[in-house]
Amino acid sequence: MDSTTPAGLWDRLTGIQTPPALWLVIATGLAALAAVGPHPVWRVSRNAITIAHEGGHGLLALCTGRRLQGIRLHSDTSGVTLSRGRATGFGMVLMLAAGYTAPPLLGLGGAALLSAHRITVLLWAATALLLALLVMVRNAWGLLTVVVTGGTFVAASWLASAEVQAVFAYAVVWFLLLGGVRPVFELGAQRRHGGAPDSDADQLGRLTHTHPVVWLLLFHVVALCSLIGGGRWLLTL
Repeated sequence: MDSTTPAGLWDRLTGIQTPPALWLVIATGLAALAAVGPHPVWRVSRNAITIAHEGGHGLLALCTGRRLQGIRLHSDTSGVTLSRGRATGFGMVLMLAAGYTAPPLLGLGGAALLSAHRITVLLWAATALLLALLVMVRNAWGLLTVVVTGGTFVAASWLASAEVQAVFAYAVVWFLLLGGVRPVFELGAQRRHGGAPDSDADQLGRLTHTHPVVWLLLFHVVALCSLIGGGRWLLTL
C-alpha cells in the first residue's frame, strides 16, 4: 500500500515492525551509555535530557490548568519553564515533580512501545511532542536544540530504512532511561556541596513542608525503577 495516502499512513502507523537482533539492542544500549558517561560527551547529549525535563514541566503545567508562558533552554544544559497560576497547591507540586521524572518515564513508555513492536508509533509520537514543545520555546538556543532534535526524528521516520529506524528508536529509549538517572545523582552531589538551593527538590520541600531529600529519593526511585523495567522490556527478559 502507498504510504503517502491517508490509508497507507494509517496502516504504517498501526502496523507492527520487526525489532532488531538482540546484539543490536545491546549495542544501542552501550552506545547510549557512552553518550551518558564521559563528561565532555554528556555536556552535549544532556541537552536532549533537558528538553524532556522542561517538556515534563510544561505538560504537567497544562494538565493541571496552569497557563504555560514559555520554556527556555540554555547552552549550559539548564532550563526553565514559566507558567502562571497558584504558587502553591497540588498542581504546582505535580508540575515541579514532573521535571526529573519525565525523561525516565518517557523512556519507560518508549520501552513498552518497543516491546510491542510499535517502532513507528514511538518515532511519530516523539516527533509530535517535539513539535508541540517547539511552539512554547522562547529563546534561540532552545529553538536550535529542539529543531535539531526534531529534525533528526523526522529524518529517521521518513528517510531511513526500517532497520535503521529500529536501531535509532532503541538507542533513543536507552538514552532516555540511562540519561534520566545521571541528573538525579548530579543534583544530589550539588546539594551535598551546598549548591542548587532552588532546585526542583528544594522547591517541592518548601511547598510540601518536607525535607528535599524525600523528593530526591523519589526521583531516584522513579529513574532507577524505570531503567530496570524498561531495560527488561528492551532485552525481552
